[in-house]
Amino acid sequence: MEQKEKGSMGYLISIVLVAVLGGLLFGYDTAVISGAEKGLQAFFLGADDFTYTDAWHGFTCASALVGCIIGSAISGYLASNWGRKKSLFFAGVMFFISALGSMEPEFLIFEHGVPNFELLVAFNIYRIIGGVGVGLASAICPMYIAEVAPSNIRGTLVSWNQFAIIFGQLVVYFVNFIILGENANPVIEAMKVLNADEAAWTISTGWRYMFGSEAVPAGLFTLLICLVPETPRYLVMAGRDDKALAILQRINGATVGSEILHEIKTTITEKTERLFTYGVMVIFIGIMLSVFQQAVGINAVLYYAPRIFGDMGMTDPMVNTVVMGVVNILFTLVAIFTVEKWGRRPLLITGSIGMAVGAFGVALTFGNASMSMVCMVSIMVYSASFMMSWGPICWVLIAEIFPNTIRGKAVAIAVAFQWIFNWIVSSTFVPMFNMKTAGDPDFGHWFTYGLYGVICVVAAFFVWKLVPETKGKTLEDMTKLWSKGR
Repeated sequence: MEQKEKGSMGYLISIVLVAVLGGLLFGYDTAVISGAEKGLQAFFLGADDFTYTDAWHGFTCASALVGCIIGSAISGYLASNWGRKKSLFFAGVMFFISALGSMEPEFLIFEHGVPNFELLVAFNIYRIIGGVGVGLASAICPMYIAEVAPSNIRGTLVSWNQFAIIFGQLVVYFVNFIILGENANPVIEAMKVLNADEAAWTISTGWRYMFGSEAVPAGLFTLLICLVPETPRYLVMAGRDDKALAILQRINGATVGSEILHEIKTTITEKTERLFTYGVMVIFIGIMLSVFQQAVGINAVLYYAPRIFGDMGMTDPMVNTVVMGVVNILFTLVAIFTVEKWGRRPLLITGSIGMAVGAFGVALTFGNASMSMVCMVSIMVYSASFMMSWGPICWVLIAEIFPNTIRGKAVAIAVAFQWIFNWIVSSTFVPMFNMKTAGDPDFGHWFTYGLYGVICVVAAFFVWKLVPETKGKTLEDMTKLWSKGR
């Protein structure tokens, strides 16, 4: 009986870990392109039936983001109608199909190893399929964790999802590094491969192994998600109170579990309410949290890290990328272990200021050979500040800030905006970065990071003025908070 009254922390952690694996796949899928893109570009440059331009390469590198927008946009519908668990299973299937299809886009249709336009289309379709999985996981994994976690540790547990995203990126940096091994990456200038013979294995095979490696964690996630329960809040909305009570009592103990069930039932009087039932402000804040998380420019660094470090003059960009991944992991841990002590708002404001300092530092030193180490440290400060703030805390707030009855739809809209701005930042970074003027060949360098720095300052002001503190509040308290504005 004592165990029932206390609840089972082991049970809670085991089901959260499975959901967190979806975050790892999110990070793995979005970062795998950083190691594979040069080999992929060189492969399609060999096509005879079309010219693989920089524009085509940019679209191909970002095509998964199209799927992310689709996946996040439909996540609310799927989460509300299929449930959180079935939706995550579907996401796992999408990850698995994408991994194998991206590795072998010729499967059953095209001749292996012969680049052409139709094969490029097939490859991008598989990447978009994977993006659908990322979009679903990005919205539903933190939602799932938030809906099973006790309020006093919810922020910490949801933050582990961001840790998993960054850990997934670090894992794929290592995997790409190991797969590449002693083989050379292609050197490409003016749409020509300068070392085709030296990089032949990377061009024909290396990039395939990098994409295909995702099938292992994707298959594991798809199997394990079958073993976790549906969230109690969805079960109540589906009229399965007994099942919801059993899960709540196993996690929280008999007495607390019964109290939480009562709170859920008093706030979920119907399955859904109109999106703006609680006013425009809650939706606006959710959307802008997503917009700022991307507009500060972090994914321009994460997706193009090897190229950026190469342009800085670093001798081994892949090693520098791995080092950045380790730094990102360490500072994500800072957020995890302080989010319940310091609160959401202080971390976001502090991180915004740190990012602004780092971004302005890059703007002032990029391209100056004598200050290359200062520039690299500035990049690390910029990235580390994001990882201790906007990286995890944005997901925490999006998962918990919306009232129960609109959470599915509201999270879907907020996350869709996140992926739209991810695509905008990712697709505009290279053109902005390469801008030149007659009197300043480095204009694009300082302009791009200067712009990101200004956006970081605006983000800090936005949090200070508009974002409420949600530390220690239950998800049912969100209904009370926003009902005041009705």
